[in-house]
Amino acid sequence: MPYAKIDRFDKSILGQLQADSRLTFNEIGERVGLSPSACHKRVKAMEEAGLIAGYVAIVAEEQAQLRTSVFVQISLASQKQEVLEAFERAVSGHEEIMECFLMAGLSDYLLRVLCRDGEDYERLHNTILVRLPGVERVVSNFAIRKVLRRTAVPLSRTGEG
Repeated sequence: MPYAKIDRFDKSILGQLQADSRLTFNEIGERVGLSPSACHKRVKAMEEAGLIAGYVAIVAEEQAQLRTSVFVQISLASQKQEVLEAFERAVSGHEEIMECFLMAGLSDYLLRVLCRDGEDYERLHNTILVRLPGVERVVSNFAIRKVLRRTAVPLSRTGEG
């Protein structure tokens, strides 16, 4: 269920947390114009409602020697629900698969795979991707250069409840 009321203070708090989740409630309060206890109460309510799904450290992929993103279009042999579910379960078990989307269009799924280089991707292709349940066709598109990566949700697009 969506968070019931996302007002300007919630948006401000979320904006601050998306920029730096290590901020204290004192720091957030100073920046958004609320007391630390009011910020704490709002953050806890957003966590309990599932609006804040968690907190993470964002690792620089290049610094971790994982410079290559490959966007992989997967077509399955069947659209039966059990085939889709088996594929999705299997995908979730491979840490190199960073994102997976069920698609409308020419392919059934779009994956973003993170690897070191072309040789590493070939290994992933041969040992993981073509062996996923129901896979009929794999089309790989190598990213040349990352132009933009956002981790923050565009809060200006959310409605106020």
